[in-house]
Amino acid sequence: MKKTPLLLSLTAAALLIVGCASDDKSTATKAAPGAPKANPNKVEIFNRKDLTGFKKLGGEAAYAVSPEGNLVGTSTLNTPNTFLATDKDYGNFVLEYDFKNDPRLNSGVQFRSHAEAKELKYKTADGKEAKVPAGRVHGYQAEIDTDPKNVRKPATEARMWSAGLYEEGRRGWIFPGFGGGDELAFSKQGREISKVGDWNHVKVEANGNRIRTWLNGVQRVDVRDDGYKTGFIAFQVHGIGKDATKAGTTVEWRNISLTKIPDNSLTDSEKADGWKLLFDGRSSKGWRSAKGPDFPKEGWSIERGMLHTAASGGKESAAAGDIITIERYKQFEISVDFKLTKGANSGLKYYVQPDLNQGAGSAFGLEFQMLDDAVHPDAKLGRDGNRTVSSLYDLITASKDKRPNRIGDWNNAYVITKGTKVEHWLNGRLVVSYDRSTDAFRALVAKSKYADPKYGKNFGDFLCPDG
Repeated sequence: MKKTPLLLSLTAAALLIVGCASDDKSTATKAAPGAPKANPNKVEIFNRKDLTGFKKLGGEAAYAVSPEGNLVGTSTLNTPNTFLATDKDYGNFVLEYDFKNDPRLNSGVQFRSHAEAKELKYKTADGKEAKVPAGRVHGYQAEIDTDPKNVRKPATEARMWSAGLYEEGRRGWIFPGFGGGDELAFSKQGREISKVGDWNHVKVEANGNRIRTWLNGVQRVDVRDDGYKTGFIAFQVHGIGKDATKAGTTVEWRNISLTKIPDNSLTDSEKADGWKLLFDGRSSKGWRSAKGPDFPKEGWSIERGMLHTAASGGKESAAAGDIITIERYKQFEISVDFKLTKGANSGLKYYVQPDLNQGAGSAFGLEFQMLDDAVHPDAKLGRDGNRTVSSLYDLITASKDKRPNRIGDWNNAYVITKGTKVEHWLNGRLVVSYDRSTDAFRALVAKSKYADPKYGKNFGDFLCPDG
């Protein structure tokens, strides 16, 4: 399957594509002749000499630097989970480290995490109100779990969930958990690849709302989630309560490295998976007007790695008109980051057929709607809300449990096409699922505005079954 990512954002009826594109070479450090070039995105978060750049949060477990330059955490009786957190926050990055722990000591590495000065209120997936106490560390965690005696019933063998994805202080297990993953299969894989009492290597890749982890070179997690997009890194020593048998147990980390993922770029693992950039952050290469062979001369601008259109007052294709990719795609995955300002109206269209409309208005195609539902009148048109954000425009209403972010904040649209089946995801949640080849889909087209002859006699047909 060809996977095609781009990042897209909207500002008040202005479209902006923040897509995955290249490094800024102008910031590269000059290297001596013949020496390898320094990576400008590499960040040293641990100097191997002392704890400069860190602060201790939560409990009173001890941290120190060993003579070998390893970070060592030591458990302490009667104290809660303790975290050694970076002073700085990090958003998109690849974090790698080795760990070795006493198998009895559960641990982990936090990322995109927070500890607020005031109590934090939030709503759970079922709409209930929950709280994070003031000072409580919360956020993503890559688990360290190698205890052969930690058996998760009904299994009879150790779970070993190292490099599993947990959300400390809030939702608990994401993977395996509500984000997917079979617990028994995950445990079996963990037992096969974990090195109990020895050094293990972990890689964490956090890019937008996609999080992946690897343990000893084997992928453990690949999820899209709507949690924090930035926060500190922290090394955890789990609380042991009153269990004197675990007092003084340790966990060590070495070879700690963090590489920022710049805007408009792909990671090595994304390239290996077949992802392709649709916007390079600098030019209109690969794009043209939906109404002609060239890119529009007016109405579009590229600023700070983002593609903008002029404001249109929320009117359809009124500023500079739609742009489409020059290359055609049949089966793909596409990821788009977008943000809206008040009254914005735009969308991500796919399977666009530009020849069907060379007159006024926008290009014909299926559309992941991007709209200010609270302000724009289109949200109340159509049927049953099928023109609201993340819906299949004028055809299928997005799920009621969708969670768009506030106007002015970033969202992620993710569309998967596989054969005739299509899914819309908003901020890591599946909100629309349909099959273009079914009678049910054709019936939806017949009830929509596309049944009008001016939208093309066979609007439903040309989109089925193969795009």
